[in-house]
Amino acid sequence: MGDVIDWDLAVRVGSRLAGDGPVVSSTEAQDVVAELREDAARSTGLVRDYTGLLAPDNTAPVLVVDRAGWVQANADGFAVALAPLVDRVTSKRTPGPVATAIGSRVTGLEVGGLLGFLGGKVLGQFDPFHEPHGRLLLVAPNVVHVERELGAVPGDFRLWVCLHEETHRVQFTANPWLRDHLFAQIAALAETMDVASILDDGLKRVTDAIKGTGQTGSLVDLVSSPEQKEILDRVTGVMSLLEGHADVVMDGVGPEVIPSVDAIRRKFDKRRKGVGALDRMLRRLLGLDAKMAQYRDGAMFVRRVVDTAGMERFNAVFAGPENLPSRTEIHDADAWMKRVL
Repeated sequence: MGDVIDWDLAVRVGSRLAGDGPVVSSTEAQDVVAELREDAARSTGLVRDYTGLLAPDNTAPVLVVDRAGWVQANADGFAVALAPLVDRVTSKRTPGPVATAIGSRVTGLEVGGLLGFLGGKVLGQFDPFHEPHGRLLLVAPNVVHVERELGAVPGDFRLWVCLHEETHRVQFTANPWLRDHLFAQIAALAETMDVASILDDGLKRVTDAIKGTGQTGSLVDLVSSPEQKEILDRVTGVMSLLEGHADVVMDGVGPEVIPSVDAIRRKFDKRRKGVGALDRMLRRLLGLDAKMAQYRDGAMFVRRVVDTAGMERFNAVFAGPENLPSRTEIHDADAWMKRVL
């Protein structure tokens, strides 16, 4: 796979673009790392008690990383997640213009640019593709940057972030089938790819998306045939559920342990909208606007089901792939409850 994507180049470019983050003393850096580790460990019990989901101990590790560490970890994760697509491209590739279009340095630069942009923004992330059970990443410099930007109480904000990310860790480690299900969707998406079509007119469609002159809003839309749309709808339903569930948990647990949680939520939601024309364009191009909708729509779905049926019955959503809400059901929780409960 290395001849298709130069991952080392992607990591170098991504780390350079992401930068180091805010200036902190060595003592402060050590304190931040220690507090994030403690908050992640504390969040495990809080998430368990609130959700009723039981995750085995000592499965997915918690790593507190800098921006370069996050870039490296995601390059590793992309290499695993994109393997089915890369294998398909490689099998269809012939020498000449096609080989040039997907040359390893070109794709390495593209992936590096993506990682660099996100590496300066992501606060935390659960990586489900890391063997054998995934891993939780907390990006210390970004946490410090945002808490300063919001004027948040550092201890409160750090625990609030950990509650959200630990919920994702619990979701996957308490329900190991989720990882296999997501990977199966990626493999299925790769099988539907018309590689020649993507390579022939993909650049023009990307340019149109950047200019806002095309029919699509994000890079995900650029490769969406009807069959791919169906797969992406399934993935959207899953991700909306997981993100919304984590938001509900962090806000449900928050008032009991985080005195300033209301102020944090209000300021953070405003920040999620993005600032500046370049930032808004990149968010649209990368589909991050859709991700913001996933938080909102997923949280509304979870709250509706929990308020109506209770948390214990809501947890039926994690019984297996057949119980996951479709993209349509995310917007119609009553239909999901009628079908599943």
